[in-house]
Amino acid sequence: MMASALIERELSAAAFPIRDGVFVAVVGPSGAGKDTVIGYARSRFVDETRLEFVRRVITRPSDTASEDHDTLADAAFVEAEADGAFAISWEAHGLRYGIPAEVDRSVANGRVAIANVSRAIIPALRDRYANLAIVEITAAPEILAERLAMRGRESRGEVLARLARSANVALSGPGVTSIDNSGPREAAGERFADVLRKAMAFSDGADLGCTLPSPLVGEGGSARSAETEEGCWTE
Repeated sequence: MMASALIERELSAAAFPIRDGVFVAVVGPSGAGKDTVIGYARSRFVDETRLEFVRRVITRPSDTASEDHDTLADAAFVEAEADGAFAISWEAHGLRYGIPAEVDRSVANGRVAIANVSRAIIPALRDRYANLAIVEITAAPEILAERLAMRGRESRGEVLARLARSANVALSGPGVTSIDNSGPREAAGERFADVLRKAMAFSDGADLGCTLPSPLVGEGGSARSAETEEGCWTE
């Protein structure tokens, strides 16, 4: 925890937002398959050092059937949070979630960090990272209900209430890519992998003054499909 706090203090001396790299925020309702899509991309880029698939800290025991995360008791999480162990933290459904502070250093060093986060913290992420790609994973309502029921964590009434809450949440602001994960995971996984390729291409050209395209990230730019002589991407 001391190293994390040191990183946080060092970065706090510099002006936010953090630049050079890209933070890819993966959001979407429970049951959409966010961890499945992220896991697919991890297997596709197993030797890619420019990518960092963030291991979250959650006040819930790790479930091998879904996300493999680090676990802290509630009191320990609050203490770690106070010590600056997290770049971003939030609460949802009675649990606490944290993104390790080391992620700030990775993004500042030009890497692409990928994390499953809550839609509620997107404004905070926009303030913290200059280059933020938001990927919303969705699925048909009946598929969401089926997947949630298979988890066995909640009663039928709780599942229905969760789906109702998700239906009323709409993402706002620029730079949102929506991926439907109702079908084979390979289809959604390849679309997500393409987002990561574009993020890496931008990160490689960040020192050249390239601008991240608005369809990928929230700040500025236009869609890029071809590399220029300077290494940036244009339409």
